[in-house]
Amino acid sequence: MPNRQHLLKPLGLSLVFALLTALAADEPGNVPNLGPKLTDGPAKVEIRKTGDRYQLYVNGRPFYIKGAGIELGSQEKLKEHGGNSFRTWSTWNGRDTGQEVLSRALTNGLYVTMGLDMGHERHGFDYSDTNAVARQFESMKAQVLQFKDSPALIIWAIGNELNMDRNNPKVWEAVNEVSKMIHRLDTNHLTTTTLAGFKRDTVAEVSSRAPDLDVLSFQMYYDIINLPKYLREAAWDKPYIVTEWGATGHWECGKTAWGAPIENDSTIKADLYRMRFEKVIRSDQRLCLGSYVFLWGNKQERTPTWYGMFLDTGEETASVDVMEYLWTGSWPGDRSPRLAGAWLDGKTANQNVHLRPGQTYTARVQASDPDQDSLTYSWDVLEESKEHKTGGDKESKPRRVPGSIEEPKTNPIVLKTPDQPGAYRLFAYVFDGKGHAAHVNIPFYVDEGEARDGKGEVRGTKDQAKAE
Repeated sequence: MPNRQHLLKPLGLSLVFALLTALAADEPGNVPNLGPKLTDGPAKVEIRKTGDRYQLYVNGRPFYIKGAGIELGSQEKLKEHGGNSFRTWSTWNGRDTGQEVLSRALTNGLYVTMGLDMGHERHGFDYSDTNAVARQFESMKAQVLQFKDSPALIIWAIGNELNMDRNNPKVWEAVNEVSKMIHRLDTNHLTTTTLAGFKRDTVAEVSSRAPDLDVLSFQMYYDIINLPKYLREAAWDKPYIVTEWGATGHWECGKTAWGAPIENDSTIKADLYRMRFEKVIRSDQRLCLGSYVFLWGNKQERTPTWYGMFLDTGEETASVDVMEYLWTGSWPGDRSPRLAGAWLDGKTANQNVHLRPGQTYTARVQASDPDQDSLTYSWDVLEESKEHKTGGDKESKPRRVPGSIEEPKTNPIVLKTPDQPGAYRLFAYVFDGKGHAAHVNIPFYVDEGEARDGKGEVRGTKDQAKAE
């Protein structure tokens, strides 16, 4: 990038302004949000290298991915908040067919990285079974032929985290064959595969066995803060996309003495989203082509609130506010409530809350609203999830414990503990009445007989309440 100061003296102010605007637009993250149009043909997508810097181009214009992962989330909300693209995990996305997904994206002016769902070894797919691999290949081919001409499509994502719980390196040869097939049938779009984490040996193996891929994609949560170090150590000098990032993973966080992962509240999550984007994604102006934040919607994974940026009732949380700020440079006109803490029996989630069965305890949450909106509250108790699935596999919501809170719309509340000993969670939700919310939960354990004092230290804590 040229030194801009020497341009100022010899040029008129209007010309200086035009030059600075053009230069700014050429920087990743500052390119305009140009979306697809109905009158467009298939989007022509390429990666160009200038010096040591890579840039994604769509229809001859620089394009930086300001995206989110969407399954059941709102495309319209993504556009409203400044996003320009979303990714899927298959061509059948939630309730929508691939055609419906792409048609709505076109209406909303959003580009799509479309997933091609490949079999996982952890689900029993055998990449040494040539017949099974051939059948899968033909299925991928049919999907590519069906959707390749959509003006909204920019990238094919072949499989998702195929390196998770796998042992057969032939999986990457299968990925490479699909990529080669796509490039024969579809000369307009790029191919990638998404990897869980960044491990040098895995990245090297994929690069060797699947050289036809245009770009690699990485998916990281708490560990994304180490991505710049991993890239330096691997002497990585190729373009990449971050196709999943967001909240600290339930496998990466502190746990209670009984093994319940401790979830950050919605305010801490939002602060961490901002820190991770600014320090890792946006700071890499050389190799990173953009990212897809996870998850623009809601899902059950360990808890109903862990990864979703929206509640299951549709309210936006502070992470949505942060992404609008990061994508557009401006905060939303109305922002979500913020939390300063939550306590059950005077203890926080980090203090191993042990309670006695059938007894009453006070819980409270401290919240405020940036816009001085009046706040309302809702509380709930769920059993601790007993499902320990990996890779985002579908989980069922833990059973609700009815009758535990006499007046769940107040703050503070009185909790009556279940008679049955075991692990539970107390959830608090704070609403501003304008479509925004905050949330926090506290794991607690109902003991048999007398409760312990709960003073033991939480084990494995990494980043609770610290968004540095």
